[in-house]
Amino acid sequence: MTVSKDRVMQGMQRFGGAMYTPVILFAFFGLTVALSIICKNEGFLGHLAAQGTVWHDFWYVVEQGAWTVFAQMPILFAIAVPIGFAKKEPARCAMESFVIYMVFNYFISGFLSLHGASFGVDFAQDAGAGTGLAMIGGIKTLDMGMLGAIFIACVTAWLHNRFYDTDIPDWLGIFKGPAFVVAIGFALMIPMALLFCFVWPAVQHAIMDFQEFLKSSGIFGVWAYTLSERLLLPAGLHHFIYLPFIYGPAVCDGGIQAYWLQHLSDFSTSAQSLRDMFPEGGFALHGNSKIFGLPGAALAIYMCARPEKRKKTAALLIPATLTAMLCGITEPLEFTFLFVAPLLYLVHSVLAATLAATLYSLGLAGNFGGGLIDGFVQNWIPLFAYHAGTYLMQIGVGLCFTAIYFVTFRYLILRFDYATPGRTADDVEDKLFTKADYQAKKEMEEMGLADNALAIKAKVFLDCLGGPENIKEVTNCATRLRVTVADPDRIAAVSKFTKAGAFGLVKNGHAVQVIVGLSVPQVRGYFDALLKGEPFGKKPEPHEEKVLADASSGIV
Repeated sequence: MTVSKDRVMQGMQRFGGAMYTPVILFAFFGLTVALSIICKNEGFLGHLAAQGTVWHDFWYVVEQGAWTVFAQMPILFAIAVPIGFAKKEPARCAMESFVIYMVFNYFISGFLSLHGASFGVDFAQDAGAGTGLAMIGGIKTLDMGMLGAIFIACVTAWLHNRFYDTDIPDWLGIFKGPAFVVAIGFALMIPMALLFCFVWPAVQHAIMDFQEFLKSSGIFGVWAYTLSERLLLPAGLHHFIYLPFIYGPAVCDGGIQAYWLQHLSDFSTSAQSLRDMFPEGGFALHGNSKIFGLPGAALAIYMCARPEKRKKTAALLIPATLTAMLCGITEPLEFTFLFVAPLLYLVHSVLAATLAATLYSLGLAGNFGGGLIDGFVQNWIPLFAYHAGTYLMQIGVGLCFTAIYFVTFRYLILRFDYATPGRTADDVEDKLFTKADYQAKKEMEEMGLADNALAIKAKVFLDCLGGPENIKEVTNCATRLRVTVADPDRIAAVSKFTKAGAFGLVKNGHAVQVIVGLSVPQVRGYFDALLKGEPFGKKPEPHEEKVLADASSGIV
């Protein structure tokens, strides 16, 4: 039973990491679309933004390019998801997935063009919202969005891992590797496409019914969604909650992000209630706790610190709080109190859900899943002229919750004497290098990487995870190194990870997540190279030199 549970957790962890691979692009493109729309708004810029001016034409072109990932989202997922699943040659797996996904859609188009009526599909109509049809890479096919792309990507990854190294006769050598995988995929997609022609129209109706159910769930639905999203974050499973809502068809076709941006001009020129115009936008209010709630929690932690430790506590909390407020990346701050006081995290989740539900009940909706940058560019700036009252209400209620967070956290920290930052003993204040740290640094010197703090960090993490022989699979998301280990008992104590610079550790059987922070892509690169025993080198960036200086002084 335990083995089965571990395998399920490993699979979910790997799937969550793979799903996040394309999502890292959405923030930049979403902000660029919103900025382009703002710069074409005559209400803000007058005649400068009038149609036909050089200024308007420039931003029109920029906007067209910024729609790339949203317009081609299924293809993006079809290419990117296999990178996280492939056990070897991930780049080739991505190519195989793209080809097989396009073949799949061509087969569907062929079936529907011949016998669309037999499947209950009017294939003669133009593809578009509400028709059940979409254009994917110039192919008119069923509108399966990212769900269909993810399914085919997973099938392709399985085929790749199973058949990529298949030994075939030398005289058929040209069909080895990717060609063999694609050939099998080609044959498999014929019955797969036929199956989807029968099944997917019914699935579309079910999705539409589910959308209506969520829309009618009102305030409680927003509260339950936000609570679930926060509670699943420590386990790294929150991707399963917000991705279908923000980028998938859970509440509206194409996801909240794309729909909001597509209609931003309409929302910005109407004084009708935001909640009435876009009720689905209630499921994208979870970022308000990042902007308003966590600063109150951080202030409570600071005020509860011992006076002589407040300066260093502030140095820890301020960057993490600003990161949460501006960018919406909350893990560094949340994990500073999660492991010492899980009750605080539970209270944070309940308060975050209550804040979102309260704002929704007062008429707020939109795309507030991120931090202040998202709030300003995608909401406040373009819509303030017609919705100033709603946004001032949002800020007022948000600041009230800042106070609620502060009072609640301060009471709980003092009541239960939680060892939050600044309340620890004197000998726990600064962290010296452990023996593992020292050995890692010596090995890095031999590899010419003694001056690379991120490489040293990767080496320490690898050693603490039991060494290369204990690592079975590695992926990462925005802030976490996700690892599947052979023997969980060989994993070092959490303190050894945190001494090396991690924000925490999540263990569930063989599935392990090291909370690294925003530098996880670089750390993952060094981690992979160490696993393969490959030589690598990189001069330290300016910010890394600061980390090295701290490390050299005995502080991590």
